[in-house]
Amino acid sequence: MGPLDLPDLYRPRFPITPETRVFTAGSCFASHVGAALKGAGLKVIDAEPAPRGMPPEVARRFGYGVYAARFGNIYTVRQFRQLVEEVLGLRTPALPVWEKDGRHWDALRPGVEPEGLASPEQVAEMRAQHLAALAGALREAEVIVFTLGLTEAWEHRETGTVYPTAPGTIAGAWDPDTIAFRNHGVAEVLEDFTALEGLLAQVNPDLRWLLTVSPVPLAATATDDHVLTATARSKAVLRVVCDILRDSSERIDYFPSYELVMSPAHPSGAFTGDLRSVRPEVVEGIMGLFLAAHGLAPLPEAGAPAGTPDAADAAICEDILLDAFRP
Repeated sequence: MGPLDLPDLYRPRFPITPETRVFTAGSCFASHVGAALKGAGLKVIDAEPAPRGMPPEVARRFGYGVYAARFGNIYTVRQFRQLVEEVLGLRTPALPVWEKDGRHWDALRPGVEPEGLASPEQVAEMRAQHLAALAGALREAEVIVFTLGLTEAWEHRETGTVYPTAPGTIAGAWDPDTIAFRNHGVAEVLEDFTALEGLLAQVNPDLRWLLTVSPVPLAATATDDHVLTATARSKAVLRVVCDILRDSSERIDYFPSYELVMSPAHPSGAFTGDLRSVRPEVVEGIMGLFLAAHGLAPLPEAGAPAGTPDAADAAICEDILLDAFRP
């Protein structure tokens, strides 16, 4: 019996079938689940496909085909909530454009344009297109697979707008009078998810949720704690939230990818030599367990094993886009 031979660990609350329209969002493990479901032939939503002819490795670098739309990593529940508020016309983000060396970035998804854009107007135009595509994807979805990754966030003091990275890392400028560091607790995350779920229920009342917690440790922390204890605190908050939410509604399920990675049963550990990246065979085994629980299997012609990461996966993980920033 192998470390992932645990057929009773995950008992789906609702079925996911080849006809289910799946929306993926969050951090690394949402991309793995999405890849596994694509490999099994499911209808995984891709509202912003890559331009025709773009090589796959370039497409991933620019955020195409990773999640249901090209929003990049959504690290916190508050970030997802505010994105949906923006889609519904309920919020206008503060400081939406960051500049560096004459190039311009979408502050709410700076990682999807690694080289920036030529002008603020181009950023605004592309964001409007993105929000329109995202609105359609949210209406179409039947299940949202959402991986909760972090509790640490950077917030605009006056408006509460949260950003996936601190200004001054990828682009923009650091100003402690304008931007504050926040570390969300259980009550805040629950409040944000409740608001998020309520907003989406208005446009998609039959929507269901499959939550996971990312097992990827923090590379750094903006708290005064050691990164090891900061990681433990963050993951504990998110794991508790998932249990509370699952207990609150039959429309919310939880898949224990976090537990499967952290299990002491792995004979040589679940992480690679950097102690942060999950070994490909572990990811493959976890996604295999997920598919089996739903009576699914990868298609023979799917190519690489479902959910197996490639070299580009580093670009969508917490260690790249959430470097702790200290002025």
